[in-house]
Parts: sequence; C-alpha cells; structure tokens
Amino acid sequence: MTEFYLVRHGQTDWNIEGRYQGQTDLPLNAAGRAEASHLSEELAGIPFTAVYSSDLRRARETAEILAAPSGRPVQLDTRLREISLGDWEGQLFTEIEARYPAAWAERQRDALHAYAPGGESIAQVAARVAAAATEIAQAHPAGPVLIVSHGVALATLLCQARRRPLAEAYQAIPPNSHPEVVAWPPEGPEA
Repeated sequence: MTEFYLVRHGQTDWNIEGRYQGQTDLPLNAAGRAEASHLSEELAGIPFTAVYSSDLRRARETAEILAAPSGRPVQLDTRLREISLGDWEGQLFTEIEARYPAAWAERQRDALHAYAPGGESIAQVAARVAAAATEIAQAHPAGPVLIVSHGVALATLLCQARRRPLAEAYQAIPPNSHPEVVAWPPEGPEA
C-alpha cells in the first residue's frame, strides 16, 4: 500500500465565476498560486518519493509549486485529467439545468453513468484515474507520493480509497489546494 497525498489544483478564475472547467486548459489565478505556495510550505517536510500531476495547466502549475522544495520533477499523466464535460465546459453551473434539462435530469437520476453531451461519466473517470493510481503505487510502493489533479477526478479516488459509492463522487470533491491522504490500493469490502 502506498500513501498518496491527493491535492486538487489551486483556484482559477472559472472556479470563482462558477463555470464548469472540465478539460479546458486554464491557468491558476493569483489566489490559486498563493494557495499552492502556502500549501508548499505545509508539505515541505514530507519526503515525497514522486510527484505526479494531470497535464492540464492549473494542476501542472500547482504541482510545480508544491514540488519545488523537494526538487522532485513533476511527472505528467493525462489519465489524471478532470472529467470531460463536453458541451458544458465554460458554462455557468446555473445555466446547465436550463440549457440541458434532459442531460441534467439524467445526471441527477444516475450520477455514476450519466454524462454531459460530448463528455464522460463518473464511472469512466474512475476507471482511468484508478488505473493511473495503481501504476503509480506499483512504481513507488514506499511512498509517500504527491498527486495533483482535479475535483471530480480526485473525488473518484477518494471514494474508491475510502470504500464509498462512486455515485457520491460529486459530494466528495475536495477544496482547492487541500491535501487528502489515502492509502492505495484500497483494502476491505467495497461500498
């Protein structure tokens, strides 16, 4: 079992505006860079054996700030990307229900398998992120490993590691620049 420190990227302007980001490649804003710098100081004493990140800019920037004190290179993995939200990307949360009533209703009914038009489901995200996590754990069994990713992507790992139903992923999204520590692979009965 490998100890993972899971960190959601720092704040972006779309976080503030309430827009779905998905896989749109956005930078951190000034507050996001400050969050990452503060967290970097908190994590500076942890002897990470490796640092992994989504290749999307907001995660990569956060990971580079967090990795700087250790001098560890940031290894990019596209499987750690956020959920693809297709047609919903860039739109305000408040607009989605009105513009896509059928897809929104389906997401409320079946959070695990529903998806935005042109996007992917929680189940699909969970499978790709778990595959990345398993490979990372196998490569670094001694840990700890820092993984910087995105809200929904990390929520699927948190649900799996803590044996919570994946359908609860939207309720498990961690705050920006806040570490969650889990062991991987998960042990015990599935939820």
